[in-house]
Parts: sequence; C-alpha cells; structure tokens
Amino acid sequence: MTYNQSEKNFSDLDALARLVRYYILISTTAAGSGHPSSSLSAADIMTALFFGGFFRADLNNPDAPNNDRLIFSKGHASPLFYALYAAAGKISEEELQTLRQFDSRLEGHPTLRFPYTEAATGSLGQGLSVGVGMAVNAKFLDHLSYRTYVLLGDSEMAEGSVWEALAWASFRNLDNIVAIVDVNRLGQRGETMEGHEVGIYQQRAEAFGWHVIAIDGNDMAECVAALKQAGETQGKPVLILAKTLKGKGISFIEDKEGWHGKPLSKEDLARALPELEPLDTQLVGMLPLPPEDLPKPLSHTPAQPVKFSYAKGDTVATRKAYGQALAALGAKYPIVVALDAETSNSTYAEIFKNAWPDRFFEMFIAEQHMVGTALGLARRGKMPFVSTFAAFFSRAFDQIRMAQYSLGNITFVGSHCGVSIGHDGSSQMGLEDIAMFRTLRDSVVFYPSDAVSTAWLVEEAAKHAGITYLRTTREAVPVLYDESETFPVAGSKVLRESTNDVATVVAAGITLHEALKAYDMLKKEGIAIRVIDLYSIKPIDQPTLEKAVRDTGGVITVEDHYPEGGLGEAVRTALNGRPVVSLAVNKMPRSGTPAELLHYEEIDNIAIIQTVKQLLSSR
Repeated sequence: MTYNQSEKNFSDLDALARLVRYYILISTTAAGSGHPSSSLSAADIMTALFFGGFFRADLNNPDAPNNDRLIFSKGHASPLFYALYAAAGKISEEELQTLRQFDSRLEGHPTLRFPYTEAATGSLGQGLSVGVGMAVNAKFLDHLSYRTYVLLGDSEMAEGSVWEALAWASFRNLDNIVAIVDVNRLGQRGETMEGHEVGIYQQRAEAFGWHVIAIDGNDMAECVAALKQAGETQGKPVLILAKTLKGKGISFIEDKEGWHGKPLSKEDLARALPELEPLDTQLVGMLPLPPEDLPKPLSHTPAQPVKFSYAKGDTVATRKAYGQALAALGAKYPIVVALDAETSNSTYAEIFKNAWPDRFFEMFIAEQHMVGTALGLARRGKMPFVSTFAAFFSRAFDQIRMAQYSLGNITFVGSHCGVSIGHDGSSQMGLEDIAMFRTLRDSVVFYPSDAVSTAWLVEEAAKHAGITYLRTTREAVPVLYDESETFPVAGSKVLRESTNDVATVVAAGITLHEALKAYDMLKKEGIAIRVIDLYSIKPIDQPTLEKAVRDTGGVITVEDHYPEGGLGEAVRTALNGRPVVSLAVNKMPRSGTPAELLHYEEIDNIAIIQTVKQLLSSR
C-alpha cells in the first residue's frame, strides 16, 4: 500500500511506526546488545519515508538501477534499518532475532551481507559523502531519476567531513539528495554539542546553501509534509532536521540518559510492549516501484585526443605518465571517472579532465569527502581513480578503511611521495602511504619507476576489483623499459644480474634509479650486484626475492618512505627471517634539493654503495 496525506493514511503510518518500534525492541533484546534508543527516535520519519509513498524501490531487485538509495550514516541505528525491511515483508520476525549473531546477515552495523545495504557504515560522518557520490552518479553520469536519502545522527554533525559534503553538494546543486538529521539531543555519554537547538543546525546548513526543513520528527503529519516538500524542491539539496526524543515510544527510556547502546532486558521488554498497542504484527507496508529507466551510455569520444609514446632514455615523471594513461583508459572503460583534490595540475589528472570533462570531478581540498564520494560512485558501478598528494590521503584514511568493507573498487593515486619532492618540506612528503595501503584487506600496492611501467600498472589497477594504490613520483626520471614490456600483479623486474652478484638491491620508484647508479659505480670497481624493481609491493614477488637471497647471500632494500610498513618490511616479511638490510627515511625531513635529501636520509647511490661494501666486509 502507498500513502497520500489523509487522516486515515496517517493512522496507517502510525500503525507501521509502532510495528517498526516493536521490531527494534525484540531484535535488540534478543541480541542482548545494540542501539534501540537511537533507532526508536527516528522511527517516525523513516516510516514516513519508506511507507508514505516517497521511497521508490523494487525490493525484489535491490540492484535495480533506478531504485532510490538509502544510507544509514547513523549506522548504529541498524535495528531501525532492519526493522523497516521487516515491516516491508523482507525480513521475518524470526530472522530479526538473529541480530548480531555470527551467522546472521543482520550485523551490528550495516554491511553488504544484507542485500539492501548501499555501503557499510558505522564510522560516523561518512554516509553523506557516500550519498553525494550516488547522487552525482544519478545526475551527471547515468542521468537517472532516483533520489538518495541519508539518515544522520546529530552527534556526527560535529564531524568535519559532514560539512565538506554539505558544501560540495550545494556547489554542484545536487537537488536529488535528501539528508535527514535525527536531532535526538543525546549522544553516547550525554547531550550533544547543540542539544535540541535545531535553529543552530538550520542556520549553518542554510549558510552552506541547503534548503532546510525543520520539523517535529516524531509527528507523522509533519514528517510526511517535510518529505513531500523535499520531493518538490529544485535547484538545492534538502536537509530535514527532525527534532526527536531518544527512545521515543517507550516512556521509561524516552529522552533519558544512560540508554545509549543498551537493550531492554526481557523484563523491561515486557513492560514496554504494551505501550506500543494497538499493534498489528501482520501489517506489511508497500513501497512504490521506481520508473523503469536505464542508465544512459557514457561518452566514448574524448574532447581532446590522447596520444603518448615513450622511448628508453626519455625523462618523464611517473605522475605525468599516470595522467596520460588514465586519459587513454577512459576510452577503453567508459565507467572510469576521476576525482582530484585541487591538485590535478600536479597529479596530472588534468589530462583526463581535458579529455573527459564530464567524467572528472574537482573535489577541492576536502580529501575525506572526496574518498566518500568515490565510494558512492563505485557502489553505483563506476571505476573511480582518486588522486592527490600522497601525504594527504592520511587524513582520509578512515574513509579509505571503510571503503574496503563496502567492496569499493577504487584506485588511489598518491603523487609527491617521499623526501625526493625536495624544497616543499616535510608537510608535503608522503612517507607513510605504502604502510597505510598495505594494511587494507586484499589491497594492491604499485610503485612504478618509469613511464612505461606506470602506464601498464594503471591498466592493472583497472582490472583489480578492490582497493588499489599507485604511488607516483614528482621528479622526471629516465624511461627504463620498452613499451612492449608487461607488468603483471605480484611481479618484479630483475634489471641487473650476473652469476657473480654479491648482494641484491631491491627498490622501486626514485630509489631504483639510485640503485642503478650504484650498480654502474660498483661495476667499475669489479663488484657485481643484482638490482630488482619491486613495482608490485603488495602482492609481492616472493619467488624472485627468495632466489635472489639464495644466489647473492643478502638483500638490501632502499625506499623513500619511513621504515615502518614500507617496501623493506614487505620484503622482510616475504623472506621470513632471511637477512635484509633496509635503507629508509630515518631522519626528520627538511627542505632541500631532491639530491640533498636523498643523501641526507642515506637512501641515495652513495649510501647503497657503502652498504654493499659493509655487507661484503662482514662476511
């Protein structure tokens, strides 16, 4: 059944809201954990959204391209999320009572094990950015009419990433997204920053360019009216500020502290359920179906021709090769999109922008929002390449971490890595990035050393389903490989070897070129070393590394990265206790020329030569 604004239908919606509250309570009591009070507060506005004729979705086909999208940024309110689908007849009462159990698809915070989950949530402040990505996909890429709805809690309005999303959505006039803030006053340990001062939130959101509707979120008529107004608003995104009471509907916990994350005992449940009467557990709510629209094909014709070719000995920065390869990739895969944080003239994502302007999104200096938006795009079938300086991904690591739980197919590209960027100084030097991305489940970490390998690895990144990190270098470096060379995942390249090698030097990126300089200088002294380009840091080429140890007796790793979690640790782990000497950035970085800094940190050709000789003298 669908609903219009009539007295009878408000009565029907109130009955469904009582049923939703019933499902919230029985599931959390059965689990012995969860967040019933945070779920109860938003039960009215979300019941109105679901069963008031506003949310259009074919629940028999959760992946239908024109289904409206619902994201619980307030992920701890998952009992409400599941209760809505139970009220729609998609979860049985029996299954509800498996909440939070090991074999249940109804996890403590929404995950993709539950088919109606758009993105895994729970780390507060992220859901609105993900929703923005889905709204962008509908408006600018697929040209579909679906709307995206995001439920936020008032506590997470303290997160800066929420305001990054508010600013950008307004800038792009995303009138197909509706954010609903459950202003229930109480956080985990007491009152939130603004409590029930809805006017403060309203002033701020309006200043950010949103159309704001403030309502009593526990009054069904006001909820329905607000959602109707939201659907009629054009030219601006909509924010509904729903003033509610935490624990609404159960008198002895309503608007009371000490009930966050605390389920009712069986005895308290028995006291509570009569307050939900009259209760019809046979009631099933219906949702209107979406229009049967299909995504519009994306352009295959670049606005600007993309041609590039590399010859051995040419000097090309790998960051520039990335931009050229990505632009070419855009012709091969029309689902490829690019996002950049106001650095595209340095990361060279601007080459893609010039070729495919409709598939490039300038995200400005808002890295957390950029990553969340990329996830939203990925969840709607796009293939985002996300670029900025490597150092600045650290501030968005929580968003990157959460993307893995949403099976985000995203390639992150960090340029300006290491001390070799030179004069800009330590704040701009990505020295932790390899470690960050290596920690992610099933991630791939590439570190190309020349333009040819960069172009190939951009293609490999597109083939990998999951998180990929590509580390690029600021300095122009010589092309090492013929264009016919291939660079498979989990591979490496042995660039120099002989039967007389006394040690193996393993490097990637800028330090590989230092290793090759060291090779030439040592060769003049009659000392032979093996040099390996470890372009795939994760997964790693363990067989080649083990053979190198057997053949040469020792391995020296050289990297423009901190020792913790970098290339050296990856090699040491792969070799499982075999001898490895690691050269890495160990001193406080400072401004200087790239050559000065590589020498200061003892990761240049001179340091490699000294280490090889020390290794020989110790035998």
